[in-house]
Amino acid sequence: MKPNFIFLICTILIISINLSAQVKTREIATGNWSGKIAVGAVQLEVIFKINSDSTGQLTTKMDVPMQNAKDLPVNKTAITSDSMNLTIAMIMGNFKGKFVNDSTVEGSWTQRGNSLPLTLKKSGSRKPLNRPQTPKPPFPYKSEDVTYTNKASGLKLAGTLTIPENANKCTAVILITGSGAQDRNETIFGHKPFWVIADSLTRNGIAVLRVDDRGVGGSERGSGKATSEDFAGDVKASIEFLKTRSEIDPKKIGLIGHSEGGLIAPMVATQTKDVAFVVLLAGPGITGEEIIYQQIALLSKTAGISDEQIAKSLEMEKSIIETLKTEHDSVRCTEKIREFMTEGKYETLKTSEKQAVDIQIVQANSAWFRFFISYDPASALSKIKCPVLALNGEKDLQVPAKTNLPAIERALVKGKNKNFKTMELPGLNHLFQNCKTGAVNEYGEIEETI
Repeated sequence: MKPNFIFLICTILIISINLSAQVKTREIATGNWSGKIAVGAVQLEVIFKINSDSTGQLTTKMDVPMQNAKDLPVNKTAITSDSMNLTIAMIMGNFKGKFVNDSTVEGSWTQRGNSLPLTLKKSGSRKPLNRPQTPKPPFPYKSEDVTYTNKASGLKLAGTLTIPENANKCTAVILITGSGAQDRNETIFGHKPFWVIADSLTRNGIAVLRVDDRGVGGSERGSGKATSEDFAGDVKASIEFLKTRSEIDPKKIGLIGHSEGGLIAPMVATQTKDVAFVVLLAGPGITGEEIIYQQIALLSKTAGISDEQIAKSLEMEKSIIETLKTEHDSVRCTEKIREFMTEGKYETLKTSEKQAVDIQIVQANSAWFRFFISYDPASALSKIKCPVLALNGEKDLQVPAKTNLPAIERALVKGKNKNFKTMELPGLNHLFQNCKTGAVNEYGEIEETI
């Protein structure tokens, strides 16, 4: 649930963008064009980056900073002396506008039949996002890039181990990322929360191992069919690696998991006796199916979407999930989900629109998603015997504190865990930033990382 695969499932209709642009002149067209689409209460910035190659051909890429989308490929760029028409097939979006002057284009953004006004302004190079908490050298501790192998899967894993100077049998923690393929720093919107956490803990005498997810950075990908259970195996391999380090006390290795990482950590803690403690950061206490329904309702409400449209989205999502849970024939499952998603109009869609729908179906029909919607975290939480600290932000709209923290506590009480604490932290979102609403679009706007 890193901000995250679930977040992408819930918001893929917003970020779908087809780019096609006709050229007024290379000099005028080339550059960055940015504007904001008002999606309910959310101002979603989009940036079209138009470049000219050595032959004079225009090519374009698109960024949606608030959704961490960068360099989305543009199929066609077409710009005339008075108009701009941009289309990206993979996300079924289109911008059409008229030049007001050499630096302004007024038009509309159309996506899946919905049209919203969008004015693009030509801008210079963008300033880098200000992230003052990102650690800067010199560091008063040792930092070592490491690799090791998950013997069960045969996959190489890569990460960074930070160790206090002159460490001797010190406590260590493994940081576990949320959903989606994330790097060792859990980088999102320019924020590097795991680096910030690792720096702080190591300065206070605790060794920290943060690891690239499968298929990211230096870690091998494997089949691409991994579930949370497979990722739990990667964490166990990380524990085995730390046990080989003389600087670390093998009896003092703990786990800190964020979002989906907060689902994985309890799994690991019940599968090995080598976990000394567990910290859950926005970890789930209810099934993925329940979380998805809550996400759709809360995120949509914050975005200003009508109750009628929210109800319609929930109805479709429930139909999709019920199909995934009951239809085991892959072909029939795909056909049924396609029917729900397109309201029976799949065959009338353009080729690019069909491709976008099919991509979403592949994601929904993945082994990871099937496992996520069905898995109940309580099954592992009720078996944990080591100390547990569960923290959730009051304004978290992705893993809401009001439903998940009580569920975590109930499971721990059922398992007769004698040493745990749950805390709802006021004013914080899913990334544990101080925020106004908790909406996803705030993540990148806020300078605070955690």
